[in-house]
Amino acid sequence: MPVKIRLTRQGRKKRPYYHIVIADARAPRDGKFIERIGMYNPMTKPATIEIDRAKAFEWLEKGAQPTNTARAILRFTGVMYMKHLQRGVTKGAHTQEQADAKLESWLAEKQTKIDAGKAETAQELIDFRKIVDGEVKAPVAPKRDEQAEAAFREESSPEAPAEKVEEALVEVEAAAEVEEAPAEVEEAPAEVEEAPAEVEEAPAEVEEAPVEVEEAPAEVEEAVVEVEAAAEVEEAPAENVEEAAEVEAETPTETKDAE
Repeated sequence: MPVKIRLTRQGRKKRPYYHIVIADARAPRDGKFIERIGMYNPMTKPATIEIDRAKAFEWLEKGAQPTNTARAILRFTGVMYMKHLQRGVTKGAHTQEQADAKLESWLAEKQTKIDAGKAETAQELIDFRKIVDGEVKAPVAPKRDEQAEAAFREESSPEAPAEKVEEALVEVEAAAEVEEAPAEVEEAPAEVEEAPAEVEEAPAEVEEAPVEVEEAPAEVEEAVVEVEAAAEVEEAPAENVEEAAEVEAETPTETKDAE
């Protein structure tokens, strides 16, 4: 049967307190339980915890599994530390007397802290009642240091990393420009070497000029051909006039023959 160490809710609405119980894991939260080993009240300050350490340790040794909240309570009250020390005794790391002394020392230190917390809470309550009754003035909050806050905001603002990144980029670009400068100096002789090549290309242009002169006679020949074509066009009307005169000369002869 799986057994749990868990809490069951008690109390009225908005004022709960809990019993620490040993119960079957299949039982409802506030249902039947096997044994009650303590109480937990979270409404007090600090929270009130009462537990039987011997019974809690006995059930842990039997294999009961605590819930998360119950485990935190057992750790706070020293039950889990007791289990740790007892395991050391079983393995022979220390004797039972040494384990008991360590546990007592730990519990005393823990109780001192709890008592200090209770005393501080009680004093806070007394001071609050004095302020409410008018016996003591309420403490005035100290003035804020606006300059310190502004400096803190500037340091913690997300823009600050962006500015640092921009500065880093500027430094990287400057380093890249410095590295590129020798490359430009090395490219300068290459430009100087290209200049004679341009000078050598100039005679080639001069040699091309006679080719253009040689092409000129071809243009003259084309002009002569055009003139001859125009002459032929002018001769064509003259031939037409002569043919018309011959036709007129033959026409009277044919008329006389008809008579």
